[in-house]
Amino acid sequence: MSPPYADFRPLMPHVQIVEEEFESDEEVDQFDAQFLPICASMILQNDFPFDYFERETTRNFTRQLNPNLVLPPPNVIEAYVSDLYMEEKLKLKQELATVPNRISLTFDLWTSCTTETYICLTAHFVDADWKLKSKLLNFCVVLDTPAEMCERTIEFLNDWGIEKKIFSVTLDQSPKNDILQEELKTKLGLQNGLVCDGEFFHARCFARMFKLIVEEGLKLVSRAVCKIRESIWFVKESKSSRQNFRKCVEKVGGVDSSARLHLDMFMSVNSTRLMLESALKYRGVFESLHLYDDDYKSCPSTEEWKRVERICPFLLPFCETANMINGTARPTSSRCFLQVWKVQCVLVDTLEGEDEVIKRMAKRMMNKFKKYWNEYSDILALGVVLDPRMKFSRLAYCYSKLDPSTCEQKLQKLRTKLYMLFDSYSSKSTSSGVQRPIHDLFDELKMHHQQHVTETGKSQLDIYLDEPGLDFGSYEDMDVLQWWKNNNDRFPDLSRLACNLLSVPITTVASNSEYCTGSHFFNKYKDRMLPMDMETRICTRSWLYNFVSNDEEDDDDDFEEMMNEFDGADDGEDGDE
Repeated sequence: MSPPYADFRPLMPHVQIVEEEFESDEEVDQFDAQFLPICASMILQNDFPFDYFERETTRNFTRQLNPNLVLPPPNVIEAYVSDLYMEEKLKLKQELATVPNRISLTFDLWTSCTTETYICLTAHFVDADWKLKSKLLNFCVVLDTPAEMCERTIEFLNDWGIEKKIFSVTLDQSPKNDILQEELKTKLGLQNGLVCDGEFFHARCFARMFKLIVEEGLKLVSRAVCKIRESIWFVKESKSSRQNFRKCVEKVGGVDSSARLHLDMFMSVNSTRLMLESALKYRGVFESLHLYDDDYKSCPSTEEWKRVERICPFLLPFCETANMINGTARPTSSRCFLQVWKVQCVLVDTLEGEDEVIKRMAKRMMNKFKKYWNEYSDILALGVVLDPRMKFSRLAYCYSKLDPSTCEQKLQKLRTKLYMLFDSYSSKSTSSGVQRPIHDLFDELKMHHQQHVTETGKSQLDIYLDEPGLDFGSYEDMDVLQWWKNNNDRFPDLSRLACNLLSVPITTVASNSEYCTGSHFFNKYKDRMLPMDMETRICTRSWLYNFVSNDEEDDDDDFEEMMNEFDGADDGEDGDE
């Protein structure tokens, strides 16, 4: 009699090893094989340990549902997941082999409680269907040195067969990463695997720089922010505090008590602004709360409340930028440029304002911003030029609004770089004299047009730039990659360049992480896993369910339950929780 999981051989290439290991185990013959993929899916999706179904609480639960149900043992589930990993890896390797464009990379570092460093390597590319994709490639333990990370990365790329298809790598800003990218550029350059000898290889993590910019500005108003945070915590602390707060709301009057109070989450400009706005709605209540609760000591001063009122609109463009970074769909570089430009315009305008503290905030943020902008703006700006709604004309407007004196110099620099980049993509087929077969009615006309272009000496880039830009009003929500797909026949070489440039990631972190902190940490049970098991689980989970880890998910404590109590739900209840 064959083992119950023998039906899953297509997903388990080395299942014979598992059969030999467990043939004598009676438990293997007893479990219900149809639950094997279900158990594996639950473990992967929810990031449960392999022995989850062996735990007493889980066993008790399944017995209540079906006393006769026997679930697969942990070692069988682990073997199934291992084979699932190999199958999905093969699929991804085949997909990467057929990707017609170059691939950009991002590095993300994770740290275990035992201080082991893991490298998370992710590939970003435009696939054959002109869709922007991100795929986790490897999640492996490495020595935290540039030389070691470089060697392992080259091994990974060779294993995936993409060592000659790399366009760029996005890294956090640090001396160690500067060394890493230089070593990677050198080694990949030896294999003739980089465009323009690596001129566009290194990109900075925009999310990391954005975090530093916002942090720098909020330092000057940290006292007012802390007082508001402490005030909200005070109201949350006990039922008696909430009751006193509710009484104060009723006495003050004119307050929309349906509005929620929010606490901010760690490192989130969105939640900080939301917290400040929610507190402003209850300003009068907080200012009177000491009359109803002697323990309340954290009320901001009148001047601090006024400053908070000015901070909220100031933070709005930064929140929009954070939403762009944090969005489910990763933005192209052209959209990122416009958002960054808008932030810079806000900073410039604020420097001319009246509030001295806000002006000092803007000045500190601008100093950080300039450092970022000078190191990353070229890649973003080139993406703007390849947006058919923008091109050089609207880029010139953006530059001139900020600093007319340097506008022309910046445009000329970008034009030179763009033509240099395009030369490396230019096809030689138009001058080879090879005649292509005519398949349909318009092929001959297309060939005639291409010959005319060649004779006039105009390149695809020249023709694209000469054409007027599309109207923003009519194409506000246009998919830029879809436009290049539709115009691929007209601009075959330029469209390949556009795909590679527009797919350069602006951040090293996943789309559901607003900020890159430079390193992430495992929970305790993951620390007990072997490195190979770690890679198997995390990569398989990412490939099947499109996410990596929920170890660092923040609790969105917006006090909904607490504020619902304002309708009198806890009347008559005394004592603290």
